Amino acid sequence: METAYNYKEVMSRPERLAPGHRMCAGCGGTVAVRAVLRALHPEDRAVIGNATGCLEVSTFMYPYTAYEDSYIHNAFENAGATMSGVETAYRVLRKKGKIGEEYKFITFGGDGGTYDIGFQSLSGAMERGHDMVYVCYDNGAYMNTGTQRSSATPQFADTTTTPAGTVSRGKIQIRKDLAAIMAEHHIPYVAQTTFTSNFKDLHTKAEKAIYTSGAAFLNVMSPCPRGWGYEPAELMNICKLAVESCYWPLYEVVDGKWILSYEPKKKLPVEDFLRTQKRFKHLFTPGGEELIAQCQAEVDRRWEELRKRCESDLSDFK
Repeated sequence: METAYNYKEVMSRPERLAPGHRMCAGCGGTVAVRAVLRALHPEDRAVIGNATGCLEVSTFMYPYTAYEDSYIHNAFENAGATMSGVETAYRVLRKKGKIGEEYKFITFGGDGGTYDIGFQSLSGAMERGHDMVYVCYDNGAYMNTGTQRSSATPQFADTTTTPAGTVSRGKIQIRKDLAAIMAEHHIPYVAQTTFTSNFKDLHTKAEKAIYTSGAAFLNVMSPCPRGWGYEPAELMNICKLAVESCYWPLYEVVDGKWILSYEPKKKLPVEDFLRTQKRFKHLFTPGGEELIAQCQAEVDRRWEELRKRCESDLSDFK
């Protein structure tokens, strides 16, 4: 059940991801996990799944983990399958009266383990309708292994496998729209979000996902200071620019109904978002104007497509 958002109360809840982890300063992945787990009601227990990646190697070293809830480390490719099996076993044992406690099932994966390597098991878990939430902390590349491109990497981004130079201008392909693909699985709840000034959008959507019966998917833009090239203190500003430029629009799909969560009063040019990150610095050299124009055209196309899908009345996003 969704509850009214109270910023002070939510932020004062005990941390379910303890501070004894090794994630980088300014890492969006940690912020995403802490925010999602705050959406759990304090009296509820959870089983946390985690695909291999930055988050896993920095929060878990056998036999120690930074999580206060039960935790399962998965390989890159099978996080969705593992948690669907755990959720099924729980239902069977509870039906037999061997487990009385209420548990929620939440899996975290980066874009490499979600958009790419783990997509098959994720798709299967969602299609089967397991009562679980899959959260993608989308940092737009394989950051744990050195910033290799993924299908979540935006067009023209500089990565170690799509380097920008005199011949190459970064990744040439456009980014996969995974939230829309998940919506086509016809599951009860899909949402796209990131970090806003008071975290209301992320918290509200995480709570909906966790307490919706059946499969749910959250896509959370989670900037990476090392891979994107920004100072840690710029994390929230980058997220704001992504939303205000409509590079990363906020929306949800509830039982097939597309709902826009926020529409900027004055849509910023995507150039403002790109300029904050070193991975796009080559776009601001002579000849880069055409590439920025291509980025803007793609953002505009996706934004108009999303608006057509959504209802005209907007939520009271603040």
